[in-house]
Amino acid sequence: MIRTSHYRWVIAGLIFFITLVNFIDRSAISFVIGQLKAEFHFTDTEFGLILSAFGLGYVLLTAFGGWLVDKWGTRIIWPLAAISWSFCVGLLGIATGFWGFVGLRFLLGITEGPHFPAMTRSVSDWLPPQERARALSLGLVAIPLSSVIGAPITAYLVADFGWRIMFMAITVVGIIWAIVWYMFFRDKPQDCKYVSESERKWIGNDKQIQKEKTSPIDWRFLLTHPALIANNAAYFAFGYMLFFATLWLPGYFLSQHGLNLKSVGWYLTIPWLIGALFLKAGGIISDWLYKKTGSSRIARSHVIWSSQLLAAVCFVALGFTSSLGGSLILLSLGLGFGLMPQPAFFSINIDVAKERSGSSQGITSSCLSLAGIIAPVLTGWLIDLTGNYQAAFLLLGGLTGMSVLTVIFFHHPDRKWSTA
Repeated sequence: MIRTSHYRWVIAGLIFFITLVNFIDRSAISFVIGQLKAEFHFTDTEFGLILSAFGLGYVLLTAFGGWLVDKWGTRIIWPLAAISWSFCVGLLGIATGFWGFVGLRFLLGITEGPHFPAMTRSVSDWLPPQERARALSLGLVAIPLSSVIGAPITAYLVADFGWRIMFMAITVVGIIWAIVWYMFFRDKPQDCKYVSESERKWIGNDKQIQKEKTSPIDWRFLLTHPALIANNAAYFAFGYMLFFATLWLPGYFLSQHGLNLKSVGWYLTIPWLIGALFLKAGGIISDWLYKKTGSSRIARSHVIWSSQLLAAVCFVALGFTSSLGGSLILLSLGLGFGLMPQPAFFSINIDVAKERSGSSQGITSSCLSLAGIIAPVLTGWLIDLTGNYQAAFLLLGGLTGMSVLTVIFFHHPDRKWSTA
């Protein structure tokens, strides 16, 4: 039986689950690098182009997907997106060549575009300010956990049944979730029969929420607010790290450390599990600081730059490490500190632009999308050029370090800003 006084956390749990599915779906192709290169004779650069096609499609619908979420609500848009991307994943199982993979990865990116705007809008409507970073961290922790859970499952499916069966097997879960979400979620918590009167007081005022949903979008505010610009620039560096890690780490362990595919699946659970723990801790720390100080600069900005600084140090050191044990330690810490500020990134869009948090998050996710275009193909080109991953790790560390400076000097979400 659902405890009605905590139903908002049921919604947060559903957000966690679909984010888990989302990232298993988008990263599953990284476990078939060897098979696709052998069967279709792809170079690392060509494989990078296939991976980048996702980012190109993603960037086209993230900002627009945020507008769709604000306009039509997450109850409709999110399930439609989940069903669409699930079919795209299944169709990858029957792809027959370079352009087939490019086209389907492009469509996968388009259909996944509304995901993060829908998450941000749902948390904005259903959770009070002092709980948002924790709720976001619960949803976002699914990103590293998707590799903890998905890496061994995907690796074994590929090794035992082949890459085509693997893609077809993972397609059904998102469709099931879409049905459940539509049945149990409402855009306005006040319309949900499972929400108690006591919980309504925590969630918000019905008239206020309705006013926010019907007010026009101030695009000038969203595109020119200095804190949002800095947040988006820093999130580009975060996105570069995320796409690099989810799409190229299996290849790194296969080629640089000589592991077999099943071993890679298990070894990857270590850094991603550490990343999950750090990400969740980042949400807890950010909300605790916000509750104590009421300052987004302290609770969000300082969490972002300090953790990214530590991540940059780890990635640079990783470029000069050749042992498996040292690589695992530095990679685990780098991913951990790199993922730690993600709840704070998302919370900034709610803190600064709550009225249109879906649209604001759509713009932020577009910056991640740009990273999704650049990171895969640039990494593949560097590997082909140098024969190893050192230059790729050094570039990753440099971009993360630039993000630190951006946040320190320009990320001031508490300052009032007028577009007049």
